Amino acid sequence: MKQMLLNLIPSPIEAIVLWWQRDESNSYDKLFLVLLALVVGVGIIMVTSASVPVAERLHGNPMHFTIRHLVYLVIGLGASYLVLNVPVSWWHNTNILLLMLALVLLIAVLLFGRNVNGSTRWLALGPINIQAAEPAKLFFFVYLASYLVRRHEEVRENLKGFIKPLIILFILAVLLLMQPDLGTVIVMFATSVVLLFLAGAKLWQFFCLIFTGLAAIGVLIVYSEYRWRRVTSFLDPWADPFGNGYQLTQSLMAFGRGSWFGQGLGNSVQKLEYLPEAHTDFIFAVIAEETGLVGVFVVLSLLFLLVSRALWIGNKALFKGMSFHGFLAYALAIWIGFQTCVNVGVASGVLPTKGLTLPFISSGGSSLIIMLVAAALLIRIDFEVRLKGRHAISGGPHA
Repeated sequence: MKQMLLNLIPSPIEAIVLWWQRDESNSYDKLFLVLLALVVGVGIIMVTSASVPVAERLHGNPMHFTIRHLVYLVIGLGASYLVLNVPVSWWHNTNILLLMLALVLLIAVLLFGRNVNGSTRWLALGPINIQAAEPAKLFFFVYLASYLVRRHEEVRENLKGFIKPLIILFILAVLLLMQPDLGTVIVMFATSVVLLFLAGAKLWQFFCLIFTGLAAIGVLIVYSEYRWRRVTSFLDPWADPFGNGYQLTQSLMAFGRGSWFGQGLGNSVQKLEYLPEAHTDFIFAVIAEETGLVGVFVVLSLLFLLVSRALWIGNKALFKGMSFHGFLAYALAIWIGFQTCVNVGVASGVLPTKGLTLPFISSGGSSLIIMLVAAALLIRIDFEVRLKGRHAISGGPHA
């Protein structure tokens, strides 16, 4: 009898195969979920490894930032569960309200926010600090996707339709620059440009927007002393390795020590408080030092596949005529991909220093929560696209 019962219970491998082979039209995107779980898992491991020395010094508990990261991860998963149960049409119908909420948050942070290292970016809600720019990004992309659905022809044929969402972006950018937070502005601008191009904006409008944006960013850098110092130190960090170039030189040393296979997990020297923000903005340098080029390749491959899958979801939605689903999936994919490129570029010395986290991996409460919400929204989009396909095949016009 015991042997018969054991034969009825599938092995772990068989269970995984059975789960993977379930009806694809009535389930979530398994590949996206697996990639997301792997990236989040890498984040937990690397936050733990990178934060132990600074956590021990500041809080007397080497696991302080790991526990904090896990708490925000649980909050993010809870928020993601709610998003999974909300129809995508709700986001479409409430896009203006969400945009207004983004404006309120950005104004509130200027009036009541906490100042950390010269920047006012955080709203304190009891023990939790919220970085207002993170939900503002998500809400703006929801608005932009909705606008492109409502005014698609106007955007393609009329300059006025092309300019309208850029005016909203300009207002948000002014509020963000008052914090100041140029990095978020660049991410929002780049995502908007690519999304407008994919929506069918004329090529001359696309290039004019790029040149105007680059000129504006150049002016902001030239007329801001601290931004100018960042750019000059980025061009030659070794000219002032103990001053303006300190963070970048320490990051580059981490990359150099990593070589092909790294120093081994937990064996980073730069995280011993030589490299500032080792568990947040510069966690990629610790990954490079401890796991080497091989680890860097694996992490970047996982993130690349995750973004590619998100773009595939958007393409599938547009193919089935679900325009809002498609444009929103594109926006979220571009956002995650571009922010990844900026973070990696900063850590490796390809781009000037910007305070942007590595999606799903860096320690950072608001960023992690909003990124998980964005991932859940992508999964919900894919689910509704699959559901429509199933109804179209099996249910006919009355489905």
